[in-house]
Amino acid sequence: MRELFHPTTDQFNLPTILYALGDPNRLQIIKNLSSQNETTCACCNVNLPKSALSHHFKVLREAGLIYVRLEGKQRYLSIRYKELEERFPGLLNVIIKSE
Repeated sequence: MRELFHPTTDQFNLPTILYALGDPNRLQIIKNLSSQNETTCACCNVNLPKSALSHHFKVLREAGLIYVRLEGKQRYLSIRYKELEERFPGLLNVIIKSE
């Protein structure tokens, strides 16, 4: 299985992060993930087809918002809190608390 791309902290780009969060489905995924340490893709509670979810996870991952850990055929998702807070202090808290 190939390695998934995860940008380093210095590769985080604010316009890319804001673009990723500009989609209501991706914003909801982040809000749902914020209440969990790590979860499977199926536990994100977003009613979309698998192909659409895969696309949204990829955009969030490549923007640096989430980390995807592969274990066998399962993918585990988590928010990159520490790295995001280091690069853009307070941004994630504002996003998660927004309505």
